Amino acid sequence: MKGRIWTVPNQITLLRLGFLPFFLILISYERYKWALLVLVVAGLSDGIDGLLARSLNQRSSLGAYLDPIADKLLLSSSFVILAFKKQIAWWLTIIVFSRDILILVVAVVILLISGYRPFPPSIFGKLTTAFQIILVFTVVFSAAYPDFHLRKIIHLLVYGVTFFSIFSALHYSFSTARHLSSSSS
Repeated sequence: MKGRIWTVPNQITLLRLGFLPFFLILISYERYKWALLVLVVAGLSDGIDGLLARSLNQRSSLGAYLDPIADKLLLSSSFVILAFKKQIAWWLTIIVFSRDILILVVAVVILLISGYRPFPPSIFGKLTTAFQIILVFTVVFSAAYPDFHLRKIIHLLVYGVTFFSIFSALHYSFSTARHLSSSSS
């Protein structure tokens, strides 16, 4: 990865971070159709920045950190604001945040004890993120267009997010512990 900072993909990622306050404001004032538009644009920008990073050979260390941070900030704040607006249950928001905090704490401990070690996301982590994105999109879509009656789908997605959040947290904890114990041997 190159040490470049001001690449086109990084600029797009920063723009996506700039969408975040507008999305939160729109949700807080129950302007769900506009919030849905911002969410779609943010999602498209996420795909475009990754595509450009690969096709223009503009991958960077900053982008490797900034992109997942932008994604996590959008997802985490979406859960919080939607819980405040009673569109998503608080218990689910707490599970999602608990998983993220667990992963963050483990990463910090590993960094402090043994220095930087890359732990690429597992398939379960990717599935967790996918279910969270689909749930947030479906909830905002349902609030914007209530005539579509998506409550049953949302209910199933809540189960999916719950399962994968818990399972991926356990999987991450056990696989990290196993990886650390095998490298210290």
